[in-house]
Amino acid sequence: MPSSPPDSSGSPPHSAMPSHEGDPSSSQTRRGDAMSDALNDPSQTSPAAASVAWRTNALLLLATIASVFATWMMHEAPTRSGLLHALAYTGALMAILLAHEFGHYIAARIHRVDASLPYFIPLPFISPFGTMGAVIRMRSVIPTRRALLDIGAAGPLAGLALAIPLYAWGVAHSQLVAMDGSDGDMMQLGNSLLLRLLDGWFGPPIPDGMDVLLSPVAFAGWVGMFVTMINLLPVGQLDGGHVAFSLFGPSQNRIAQWVHRSMLVFFFVSLASFVARDARAGIGLWHIGRHVNNSLFWLVWFEVLPILGTLSAPRGGTPDGLGIRTRAFATLGLALLAGVLRDQTSVVVWGAWFVGLAVLITMEVRWGALRASSTLMDHPATGAQRLLRGRSVVAILTLAFFALLFMPTPIAL
Repeated sequence: MPSSPPDSSGSPPHSAMPSHEGDPSSSQTRRGDAMSDALNDPSQTSPAAASVAWRTNALLLLATIASVFATWMMHEAPTRSGLLHALAYTGALMAILLAHEFGHYIAARIHRVDASLPYFIPLPFISPFGTMGAVIRMRSVIPTRRALLDIGAAGPLAGLALAIPLYAWGVAHSQLVAMDGSDGDMMQLGNSLLLRLLDGWFGPPIPDGMDVLLSPVAFAGWVGMFVTMINLLPVGQLDGGHVAFSLFGPSQNRIAQWVHRSMLVFFFVSLASFVARDARAGIGLWHIGRHVNNSLFWLVWFEVLPILGTLSAPRGGTPDGLGIRTRAFATLGLALLAGVLRDQTSVVVWGAWFVGLAVLITMEVRWGALRASSTLMDHPATGAQRLLRGRSVVAILTLAFFALLFMPTPIAL
């Protein structure tokens, strides 16, 4: 996803990364970025620095390919069949991610916005997919809403142009497995309206007691659609935030606040639905740890988005009283504890966990993103000229894909 440079408006980002707002004339680099300030100013970039930058992109791409391949091989024997499956998954997923990132890159070049090549992010062992996607750095201001829409929408649409047919082909070549109760530790993938349609059109009929074990290509297509769903969240400077701001203008900032808060609500709604189902079955709170973990995605992203907003704030500014370290420590701590306590049934233990969550939410209310005055979810201002009808339709259709891709529980164990 694209990452923009600062502008002077003071408005404060798959794959998923923010951009940074401030003064475009200051040629500031994003906090935490290993690249030098010279990379933000093409006039100050020497040939040697440009070569290093290009090599960095290439090395990260190769590292991500290796990471994705190794992640698949962690779950399959090193046989000829296993190697072919890993190659199919790696090739399909990297094609989707490359299409997404170069959709942004090409659109930026068309609108004469200075953009870097994509920086892919390998994440072996930690990510179940082997990568966190990629980020493209925009080194000049996006001048108009038209350009903002084209750059923001080009990535998700290009990625989906590959992810959808790859998933359709892959699910048609997937196999059925018996649900015999021995797969309790397997990863259950979330479903969406679009996935249900594709399963119905291309997937095999599923008899009672059976389920579909996705082929490597189908799994890569699922990952591509999952990453696109995240990027299309209409918040901040995610792709969906770019598209929504191009359509709605400054009123999008208020919408983004409510979208952000809805993630916290959805965490509790998802958890409550699991607990209510168990209560009707007479199980009580026996699986509370599993249900917390299955709902945790929305809580984590509720905290990740303010972190991205802080990264994109003007250098030297103080977006709120929490900051990156406090949020990262609290979120990582709660997530790790939830994972460790997954099979713990003690009411006291989980009561303590929810007390910790309550403390974090209280801090967000008093000093953080839940304040009415918070600007962490805001998008930087761009040209005031509204989109023409044709591009408005494109923006609406792009945002509609978020609804089609929405997964209430993306991953469950």
